[in-house]
Amino acid sequence: MCAMVVFFSGIKVLSQPIEVQQASNTQIVDDTTASQQTSVEQKATEEQQTLEIPEEKGMHQVLKQKFIEGGVTWMTPILILLILGLSISIERIIYLNLATINTEKFLTELENTLNTKGVNEAKEYARNVKGPVASICYQALDRYNQGLEAIEKSIVSYGSVQSTNLEKGLSWLSMVIALAPMLGFLGTVVGMVQAFDAIEAAGDISPTIVAGGMKVALITTVFGLIVAIIVQIFYNYIVNKIDGLVLKMEEASVSIMDILVHYSEKNKQ
Repeated sequence: MCAMVVFFSGIKVLSQPIEVQQASNTQIVDDTTASQQTSVEQKATEEQQTLEIPEEKGMHQVLKQKFIEGGVTWMTPILILLILGLSISIERIIYLNLATINTEKFLTELENTLNTKGVNEAKEYARNVKGPVASICYQALDRYNQGLEAIEKSIVSYGSVQSTNLEKGLSWLSMVIALAPMLGFLGTVVGMVQAFDAIEAAGDISPTIVAGGMKVALITTVFGLIVAIIVQIFYNYIVNKIDGLVLKMEEASVSIMDILVHYSEKNKQ
């Protein structure tokens, strides 16, 4: 009997470490599972936060969105004015830059050619040089045989023609500068009227309705002013370039008259 008691007591004692080990293993598995679940939840939270961050829009996307918000009816004419103003400005800038020459160097070469090779070679040299300064000198040389008075009248007349050619297109740029803000203001006024109509239809002065209507209305004014500012910058540059060319034309007119007077006196001697 005592032996049986001792036997069962030994079995009980041996079973206790096994139960403790099983409980420990179960706890480890539970901890591992909880850790994995926590890691999955953190990853899902990070992915959700990443998805919630809005993507930054490019400049062209913002302009496209604002163009649509401003209304195609009013934004399209403003866009057409911008294209018209830029095209005329680029054409005038290219033309004026090609017409600009080193006046002092040209007159020096022209005088040397006239004194060494004669009037015909000087005319040929002036004809091959681009620009209004060379054209005026060519006209003066072409009428050398008609006398100095005829040369002076020719210079004055042809100088006016060249000045008109230089100023071609400026009236269109002035129209764009004046018309773009006016279209923008008109679009703003129409947009405000539509906003008040929406308030009247809703029967309530909602901040959302007022703010939305005013924002759309003011977009046309913003774009109209931007177009006018851009074209105004080009306009001022072109006018300054024309003034410089006109001044060089006047200086060349005086110089060519002096050159022809000296050449005439030299031939008389």
